[in-house]
Amino acid sequence: MIRLLKVALVVVFSLRFVSGYPQDLMDLFKEDQKPATEFVYATFKTTRVVNAHSVENPAPGVMLFIISHHFGKINDGFYNLFGLDQATMRIGFEYSLNNWLCLGVGRSTFEKTYDGFLKAKLLRQSTGHRNMPVSVTLFSSTTLNSLKWSEPERENFFTSRLAYTYQLLIARKFSNAFSMQLMPALVHKNLVDKIKDRNDIFALGAGARIKLTHRITFNGEYYYVFPGQIDDNFNNPLSFGFDIETGGHVFQLHFTNSQPMFDRGFITETRGNWMNGDIYFGFNITRVFTIKKPKDF
Repeated sequence: MIRLLKVALVVVFSLRFVSGYPQDLMDLFKEDQKPATEFVYATFKTTRVVNAHSVENPAPGVMLFIISHHFGKINDGFYNLFGLDQATMRIGFEYSLNNWLCLGVGRSTFEKTYDGFLKAKLLRQSTGHRNMPVSVTLFSSTTLNSLKWSEPERENFFTSRLAYTYQLLIARKFSNAFSMQLMPALVHKNLVDKIKDRNDIFALGAGARIKLTHRITFNGEYYYVFPGQIDDNFNNPLSFGFDIETGGHVFQLHFTNSQPMFDRGFITETRGNWMNGDIYFGFNITRVFTIKKPKDF
């Protein structure tokens, strides 16, 4: 009887050891296991806040076709149908080579300007193992003014047509309903109109997105150009608009005091004054085309 009891105790403790050891081992693995990194998506609906670039890029292998349109000033009155008789346009293409690098080109009717840019994602907002509170994108663009020379009789240089813009786009998606972006900027012009104008112009921009419905957001942006750098006839650009998503299209309807739609133009050459009614109604229309399907398409 005693021998049978000993055998029973040995079996019980053996079963406890066999069943408990793997569980304890798995607990150790769980303690060492780190949470997965989850990246934040859709900080903004498109690659633009209003006029300014956002931290968003098209998906890798995707070509984005964008048409930007600004009518004339609303205070032009009924004769010009409150600006609808006049128009400034830009047509552009943007393509992402991979997850972090995007290239783009465009042509504007404003000063017959050609522009090209690149956007490189440096950091992506994420949670989990690699917690990153913000997304950071480096933006660089070049513009070429192709208007005829105002004084063709003098010696003119091709480099005088060029200007460069550099921005650091720093954005955070605080929730599904609210995102914000800061945009410190440097604009360099090879040629300026007046002696008192500086070739290097520093500005600080800010933009935000508020989600109203599943497919509609309200956006706003503002650039503060530090004083003493440009002519007093220019103003700081202030813009508001709505993003409306409809399948493969995103319509952006907006109001702004800036006529040009490229960075050098709306940051440093905005002439409109909101208080005087110098407001331009405009829109952006975007359409995406898949050029190269991803492997997991």
